[in-house]
Amino acid sequence: MALERLQKILARAGISSRRHAEQLIVAGRVRVNGRVITELGVRADSYKDKIEVDGNVTVPESPVYVLLHKPRAVVSTASDPEGRSTVTDLVTGLGVRLYPVGRLDFQTSGALLMTNDGEFAAGMLHPSKKVPKKYLAKLEGALTEADVKRWRDGVVLDDGHKTLPADAKVVRVEDGKTWLEIVLREGRNQQIRRMGQATGHEVIRLTRLSFAGISIEGLRAGGWRLLTADELRKLRDEFGVPRRVRPAITQQAELPDRGPSRAKQAHRGGLPNTHARVRDKSTAGTIAAERKDNPRAARERDQRGKPRSPGAEAGRGKPSTPRTDAPRGKPPVPRGKRPPPQGRSRKP
Repeated sequence: MALERLQKILARAGISSRRHAEQLIVAGRVRVNGRVITELGVRADSYKDKIEVDGNVTVPESPVYVLLHKPRAVVSTASDPEGRSTVTDLVTGLGVRLYPVGRLDFQTSGALLMTNDGEFAAGMLHPSKKVPKKYLAKLEGALTEADVKRWRDGVVLDDGHKTLPADAKVVRVEDGKTWLEIVLREGRNQQIRRMGQATGHEVIRLTRLSFAGISIEGLRAGGWRLLTADELRKLRDEFGVPRRVRPAITQQAELPDRGPSRAKQAHRGGLPNTHARVRDKSTAGTIAAERKDNPRAARERDQRGKPRSPGAEAGRGKPSTPRTDAPRGKPPVPRGKRPPPQGRSRKP
């Protein structure tokens, strides 16, 4: 991790608020590698340095990386003064406070990464990284090849700046509307909508399909999942962050149990259940193949459609005893003719 101010590290570890952490430092109650710190400008590495408060070693908060399929009409911030639903309302039950990596417009849906790793977020948003972001835009009008070429070569926006070259291709044209797939490697404010206005084709609907190659395929709007270890390694190899990669199963093991009751709760604003698992087509195919190879399942399939044997209802294929109206057990013996109990003799 990068060097951070001590008060920020203490606040992230849940020791105290940042303001109270500053008071702890000034009071000389914080040590870094055995040295008492009383200055507020000191920085440290929460993963390499030994940080103590009143003699107790602090434990850094585990980094968490989440992919959210942001719905429309949701704000890409941690809070909203107007009281609208935010992305932090959707990702709950993790026990950590997450922040969005960048943002999506209020009416734009799609892939949005969220994390508590500030270094990761800063690295992914740095212009020098040129992180690819794939969008699907529904545009007004039928685009010609010349129109698509303008998107590829760069469009001069209303502020006079020209966008970087982008990958663009027409997916389909229907009823006077064009579905255009665009891959951007920069992040200007409302860039695609402004590009549509500059080219005379208003953007009707916009969805971000992937961010840095991480796709929302298999996630419904409002759903989210943890990034896998393979995805984190690819990000590190290509963009240099995150520096420390741990398997997603380890991340999951360290998170609090969400519980079945929490999973059934609906989020405010009528948003979908974020904890519901969505099975994609590839997973469904894998499950079907596993069932096909299961010997027990094969036997059950062979039995389907076959006529049941007599008595199968009562004993799973074994014939049952015919039912009669005769009383069960031995017939009763009249009083006076009952045999004496064993071990006793009757008087003469």
